[in-house]
Amino acid sequence: MPISDRLLMGPGPSNPYPEVTLALGRPVLGHLDPEFLAVLDSTNNRLRQVFATLNALTLPISGTGSAGMEASFVNFVRAGDPVVVGVNGVFGERMCEVAGRVGAEVIRVDAPWGEPIDNDLLLSAHHSPSIIAIVHAETSTGVRNDISQLGAEKGEALLLVDMVTSLGGIEVKVDEWKVDVAYSGTQKCLGVPPGLSPLTVSDRARDRIIERPSSWYLDLNLLSRYVDGSAEGGRVYHHTAPVTMVAALHAGLGAVLEEGIDAARIRHAECGRFLQDGLEALGLELFAQEGHRLPQLTTVCVPKDLPSSMSEAECRRLLLSRYGIEIGAGAGQLAGRVWRIGCMGHTARRRNVVTLLGALKEVLER
Repeated sequence: MPISDRLLMGPGPSNPYPEVTLALGRPVLGHLDPEFLAVLDSTNNRLRQVFATLNALTLPISGTGSAGMEASFVNFVRAGDPVVVGVNGVFGERMCEVAGRVGAEVIRVDAPWGEPIDNDLLLSAHHSPSIIAIVHAETSTGVRNDISQLGAEKGEALLLVDMVTSLGGIEVKVDEWKVDVAYSGTQKCLGVPPGLSPLTVSDRARDRIIERPSSWYLDLNLLSRYVDGSAEGGRVYHHTAPVTMVAALHAGLGAVLEEGIDAARIRHAECGRFLQDGLEALGLELFAQEGHRLPQLTTVCVPKDLPSSMSEAECRRLLLSRYGIEIGAGAGQLAGRVWRIGCMGHTARRRNVVTLLGALKEVLER
């Protein structure tokens, strides 16, 4: 089956908005071309709207969400800094790994996978942490962690939030929640191919950026001088920006804003409920704790009675080869135990859910 005909409903790239496809096909501009720089400025403004922030330092990092994660730690963590991390999935684990690599004293606060982090435990884990870090929408488990209490009670700590799977899909309010550093990815609810990591930094956090981070490429002191065309002295060249991907992000953000952020969130919520109700109607068990389930990323337990002694991987391969539908495997300790079904970006349409449920029903009846 041609790749273009596939329906991607896994935790990875979502099908792009039509506007994004058009943007990717336009002639490539130079990375210092005034027309591109105008697009970059407009992209940053659109990111502010979607993040719900007035932060001046808001930009797309040239790299996927993991680059955004690394930039968020390497610019703010000094050796020995106490960093409290909420862990209830693969990406909380990855935060611990990245923080540890830059020399932090990592204080983990764990919750069972499938359940949200207890914010009271997170806030009381250390008397004076430098950073409190948490994943808003844990992609490996389909769980939403609550953020607003952390911002209200963080004290002197910086609040660092992974919004890779939440931005554009569920409610995000960076300024209202007093989030200091947040990063995301383009390939989830923004409906743009992978390759950029939107990042926003509060003025409060900006005052704490390390003067000389260990990474030159991700140094926000340097990057801020490149993206801010209004700064004294103008822009300072840093690296060759991925101009086509920035144009694609600009188009994807435009599609979200044209629909309306609230309308996009409602569409994701309705599709997620429809999918989850449909899965339960097929006799399948949802994994994530009720009340904290993500509408855009549903984890469902692999049935114990698969037909014809098929493995769960064979079921997923059959969905892909026969019906052109890709769903995701379980990650980390959930490998082989759950399927991860994405309903994100342009893919979050009722017709796609109907197609998936019908195909899954046929596969499980074989």
